[in-house]
Amino acid sequence: MRIMVSLEPYSEIISDMLRRHATHADISQHLQNIGVGRGCSVMSIRRFCDAQNLKRGVSDAQLEIDVSTAITEGLRNFNPVPYHAAYMGHKVHLDQNEKLAMFGVTHVIAVDGYSSKVVAYATMPVKNNLTIYEEVYRSAVVNYGLWDQVRVDHGKEFYLSLFIQEILAPYRHNQDKPSYCQTTSTKNHKVERLWPEINSRVNYPLKEALIHLTDQELLDMDCNISRYCVSNLTGQLCKIGIKRVVEAWNEHRIPGKGIPNQLAGGGCPKKVSEVLLPHASEAANLYNEELRSTLTTDSSFGTDPFTYEEQKATVERVFTETYPDIAELLNSTVNKNHSPFKDAVLYLINLTKRHMQ
Repeated sequence: MRIMVSLEPYSEIISDMLRRHATHADISQHLQNIGVGRGCSVMSIRRFCDAQNLKRGVSDAQLEIDVSTAITEGLRNFNPVPYHAAYMGHKVHLDQNEKLAMFGVTHVIAVDGYSSKVVAYATMPVKNNLTIYEEVYRSAVVNYGLWDQVRVDHGKEFYLSLFIQEILAPYRHNQDKPSYCQTTSTKNHKVERLWPEINSRVNYPLKEALIHLTDQELLDMDCNISRYCVSNLTGQLCKIGIKRVVEAWNEHRIPGKGIPNQLAGGGCPKKVSEVLLPHASEAANLYNEELRSTLTTDSSFGTDPFTYEEQKATVERVFTETYPDIAELLNSTVNKNHSPFKDAVLYLINLTKRHMQ
């Protein structure tokens, strides 16, 4: 039981490493490298995986063989209705990632179904209808045009985006199908393929460092100031990291298909005027009037502790003087040196507390 408790905070990291074909010895060594103390021996990892029913992922080569065999034998268990997007602008997939939700960071991205190009993305403290609409849906449509269909899971955070998409339905290039489709998250294939990249290059390294701070009892996430500071700084680093991943993804070659940026070409066939795309607050008011339902306008992770703007400006200035390039904090963390980021988190919290006195 003690082993189970000590490894529980690292279950996502262990699961992700197993999916990437790591051995129990690899996982044990990795946890030791990031400062996990007792309870991460190879035997402990093996017992934990058995208890949680965690197994190593199938290699890409083996998966290809299995899929080929299934098709040859006429078995269509993997995807009874093959996915098809005929052109850029046919379908766009929106999805959220909450791997860092416990530290006040959530990501949402939009991916074109035909080209696999990431057309918009946003990082926020807590998933929020207005932020998702403004920074993801509206941004994508303004920059690339109107998609025939928006595909999301059943989360309430997409309600405003779907509401506006339905209003714009008559302007679509192809109006044969519904303007949006809600499916289970596991069927949102185009987005699900991108999350492992973001998790391994951004989310998990930062999460490991923050979990280590909480395990050492140096970080109290029940403290409002700590929540506010952790969410703020981690969110800024995530924005830098996701920008890098997206730029690399959009320029990488997909075997048998091509490069997303090139496949996306000039965007969607149907372009619409920005006049038809109200900004978030106006769209929310329209939603409330039409549906007699109120959306949450502001979602925060920890209340802003500053009474005066001068206090906040002073903290930001002093922190920037100490850490002039926060991208270096992300670089070191991704390269398994968590100390600079952990030190910066604690410094920001203590700095904020001093200026609140």
